[in-house]
Amino acid sequence: MAVARSIWGSKSKFAFTATSLAAAGAGAVAIAKSDDPATSVKIYTTLPLRLFRLSLTAATIAFDYEYSLLGLPEDSIERTRIKHQVHTRSAHRLEQLCFKNGGIYIKLGQYIGQLEYLVPQEYINTLRESMLNRCPTSSYDQVCQVVMKELGGTPEEIFDEFDPVPIASASLAQVHVARTHQGEKVAVKVQHMHMTDTAAADYATVELIVNTLHWLFPSFDYRWLVDEVRNSLPKELDFLIEAKNSIRCMDNFRRLSPHIADYVYAPTVYWNLSTTKVLTMEFVDGAQVNDLKSIQNLGIAPHDIARLVSHTFAEMMFKHGFVHCDAHAANLLVRAMPSDKRRIFGRRKPQLVLLDHGLYKELDISTRTNYAALWKALVLADANAIKENCLKLGSGEDLYALFAGILTMRPWDRVIDPAVDHLAMQGSTSDQLELQMYASLYFPQITELLNKLPRVILLMLKTNDCLRAVNNTLVQRPSVESFIIIGRVSSEALIDEKLLHAKSLFSLLRIWLEEVSLEARFGIMQVALWMLQFRRVFTLWTGKHYTKSLAYI
Repeated sequence: MAVARSIWGSKSKFAFTATSLAAAGAGAVAIAKSDDPATSVKIYTTLPLRLFRLSLTAATIAFDYEYSLLGLPEDSIERTRIKHQVHTRSAHRLEQLCFKNGGIYIKLGQYIGQLEYLVPQEYINTLRESMLNRCPTSSYDQVCQVVMKELGGTPEEIFDEFDPVPIASASLAQVHVARTHQGEKVAVKVQHMHMTDTAAADYATVELIVNTLHWLFPSFDYRWLVDEVRNSLPKELDFLIEAKNSIRCMDNFRRLSPHIADYVYAPTVYWNLSTTKVLTMEFVDGAQVNDLKSIQNLGIAPHDIARLVSHTFAEMMFKHGFVHCDAHAANLLVRAMPSDKRRIFGRRKPQLVLLDHGLYKELDISTRTNYAALWKALVLADANAIKENCLKLGSGEDLYALFAGILTMRPWDRVIDPAVDHLAMQGSTSDQLELQMYASLYFPQITELLNKLPRVILLMLKTNDCLRAVNNTLVQRPSVESFIIIGRVSSEALIDEKLLHAKSLFSLLRIWLEEVSLEARFGIMQVALWMLQFRRVFTLWTGKHYTKSLAYI
């Protein structure tokens, strides 16, 4: 024990010194580049406190795991009980750190809260909702300062009306409702003050702390997560990039997915009222995608929305190669189709409104094709094709089955089961327990896999996790319909790619026959799924009536 303390002491002193120097260096560069050096100096006086909080939290969590579990047998009930307590304590410590330091820390907390395949469930339960719904807000005075600097006037001067109370707040910005002088209702996204000033130093400190923890505890390896934040954060802090992303996204649907383009929408950007730190958009009134009560009040069936969400993101991943990678519920609104006056069987058609276009990833043709081929193989339970395409994406011979499991959240024996519902989540409680067990058992292998995969695939995994959470909320029963949609769209994308390279009539005929065969196969799967769902409903109905009959006997 004394030796461990000694090693920790020498290593941690060196790491803390290095972290401090890195933070100071990043701070000096940011101050030199700042438009307002005096204010930046004032801000950077808070960095030692932020660094201290980060270092203390990281050290406390690391030691809590190291010593609370010391000497407890690996498979004992006592170790499981203590580990649950440590997970819970550590998750709350991390949550407090994110809220106190704000900015990039909340962004990291959001990432961690979506990694069901990697972190214990206690972290998911603690971080997922709080990081999305309890983000701190900037004061109205701070909002006025940002608007004045960016647009050259106070909110009251630039807009005819401006609500000082934000309707939403996120890690990097908050949104206010306003009305232009032309009478148009708009949503104004205002970046939290000094985000760009503190981001460089915050990133440097987080990076060194994560590297230090990996050095002290090799099984703790979240360096890939920090790398991803480093690459994506500068783009998310530039709202003009976000605006351009929304334009490109809608253009892709019109050009490449015209059959679904009318059902997907992004708010119109007001370019004359937008800068890198203020983004003014059309105000769209809709229900959040996980607000079932509001959705039903709109006359829209939740399972219609689940199908539309799956179809929308499958088109982006497999056909566009330009993917919205922040698809949590707060960024997805639903409204009835504006042109839809009619109701079919009492239902209205949904339109999906995509918000927050700051985080997109591009898939090159090779990655997009391999990823589509992998998903097609997963849906069709083709073990050989699953392995082949996992290897093409970099999983390695020893980790391809784990990769398939992370994508589908099913164990390997279920992934390759030819049953039509082989990818369905059979029961929420048992599934969660199973996933927790796998995450704990294969933590080192999962970490190794995530370090092997291309960075863009890590963002696809994050997007899959977000979409899975949305789908589970909308369809509160075992379902594989979203997987069938993914299988269809991925197959269509592969057929389209083959048609581009077809050089003879024979090639075209062969591709056409393949397309007909796949369409027939997915059609059979869909019919089998309907029959399975009917049988489940009928079994439930007969069970209830049998129970009632017994009550009268």
